[in-house]
Amino acid sequence: MAVVNPIINIDRERCTTPFDCKRCLRVCPPAVFVVFATKMIKGVELDKKEQGNYAVLPLYRDKCTACMKCVDVCPVEAITMSMPEGVSP
Repeated sequence: MAVVNPIINIDRERCTTPFDCKRCLRVCPPAVFVVFATKMIKGVELDKKEQGNYAVLPLYRDKCTACMKCVDVCPVEAITMSMPEGVSP
């Protein structure tokens, strides 16, 4: 039987300062999410509170257990999760 992973969507218009928040990273048991810099300036550390400097990505989606903790904890409701069509969690 093939393993089917949930589809995790992050609304970047709502999730504007993920490095400052990191709630989804802290609550996720299998550590599905990573935060990465969206731009780089040599020798300059980006301000984590400035909108758009960082973005969150469900890089390890294959580890997701669909516990929905990330969806519940997001203060701006930027994370949605669904299963592929025809699959139940």
